[in-house]
Amino acid sequence: MNSIVIVGGGHAAAQLCAGLAEAGQAARVHLVCEEACEPYHRPPLSKTFLKSADQATQPHRPPNWFQDSGIHLHLGDPVVAIDRAAHTVSLRSGAVLPWEKLVLATGSRARRLPALGDAPLDNVITLRAADEAQRLRERLAQAGHVTVLGGGFIGLEVACTALALGKKVRVIEVAPRLLGRAVSPALSKHVLQTHRAAGMEIDLGAAVGGFELEDGRLAALEVNGQRQPVDLLLLGIGGVPETALAQASGLECADGIVVDAHMQTSDPAVLAVGDCTRFPDRRAGRALRLESVQNANDQARTAVATLTGAAREHDAIAWFWSDQGSLRLQMAGLMPAEGTPGLASVRRPGPNDSAFSLLHYVDGKLVCVESVNAPVDHMMSRKLLEAGRNPPPEQAADPAVPLKSLLA
Repeated sequence: MNSIVIVGGGHAAAQLCAGLAEAGQAARVHLVCEEACEPYHRPPLSKTFLKSADQATQPHRPPNWFQDSGIHLHLGDPVVAIDRAAHTVSLRSGAVLPWEKLVLATGSRARRLPALGDAPLDNVITLRAADEAQRLRERLAQAGHVTVLGGGFIGLEVACTALALGKKVRVIEVAPRLLGRAVSPALSKHVLQTHRAAGMEIDLGAAVGGFELEDGRLAALEVNGQRQPVDLLLLGIGGVPETALAQASGLECADGIVVDAHMQTSDPAVLAVGDCTRFPDRRAGRALRLESVQNANDQARTAVATLTGAAREHDAIAWFWSDQGSLRLQMAGLMPAEGTPGLASVRRPGPNDSAFSLLHYVDGKLVCVESVNAPVDHMMSRKLLEAGRNPPPEQAADPAVPLKSLLA
C-alpha cells in the first residue's frame, strides 16, 4: 500500500520517474500510460519527425530503463476511475492499483472546434501525441497545400516544417498578431515579417466560419468572407487541461487541477504536475497554467521533493523555446500584458544581423527576456532572472557589455 501511482506518459511523468528512481524510490512507482509506448520527447513531433518517414520518436530514457530501474509499467491501459477513499485507481483492463500517493500528470488535449463535430475528419489533424504526428506526416506527403488554423507555437512550427518540405502554407489567426499570448508585440512583428519573407501566407485578425464537410473531410472553410478549399488543415488553437479524472474524483479544478506550492491538490495524498495544473507563481503573484517542457520538468522535481519528505516550495523561472524555420526563439520569464504600467523594453543586438534580444522591465525590474538566435544571451538572461538582478537598461542593451558581467 506504499505505492506511488503516476497517471500520464508525458514529460512531467518521465521526469518524476527519473527523480524518484534517483531517490531510491523506483520500486514503489507504477507508471500508468494511455499510450502503448514508453514516454517520449514531444517537441520533435512538430519538426524533425515530420520531415522524414525514417524518423522515430525519441524516448526519454534508454531501452529497458524503466524496467531495469524497478518501475512498474502499465502501457496502453489508462486509468478510468479514482477512488480517493479506498486509495485505488481502476484501469481500463479492469486491474485495480492501490496507492499511498497518487500523481496526476494527465497533460492537456488539443482544443477542437464545435463546428467540425466530434467525428474525426480525414484531412483535419491536431498535434499532441505520436499517433497524430504519424498521421500528419502521412498526410503531408500527399498534400500540396497546408492550412494552419492558429498562430501559436505548434501551428507555426508545423507551418515552417511544411514550408521546408515544399508545401504552400497559409496560416490563419483570429487574433491581431502571432503568438499574442506568449510574446511581446515587437517579437510578434519580427516573426511575422520573417515567415512572410520565407513565402508563408499569413492572415491576422481573420474571421473564420462556413465549414463545409463532405464525405468525412473538410472540403472548405470561409476566411474573411471568402471560400478557401482545404487540402490539409492543422488545428492549432490551443490546449485544454485534462482534468476529467480529477473532477470526477472531487478534486478542486479551475482551468487546470489546482495545486499548492508543493504540487499537492485539494487532497494532500494526491499531487498533480505539468500542463494539467494551475499553480501559484511567486514572481507573477497569481496562479498560472503553463504548457511547456520546462514547467513539466520543474514541477516534477518539486513533486519528488514532496514525495520523498524533503518538501520545498515550487519557485522556478519560466522559460520556453520554439524553433521555427530560421528562427530560434527562446523566452525567459513571463511577458507582462500590453499596457502594464511601468513597462519598458530595450533591444540588445546579437552576434549577427539575424540575432537579438528584447529585455523587458517593469518599474526598473527585469521580468522577461526574449532572444532570437542568441542562445548565450538566453542562458545569461535566465541566470539574471534567477539571481534577481536588474541591470541598467543602457548596459543590458550594449552588446559590448557581456550579460555575464552583469551578474556580479
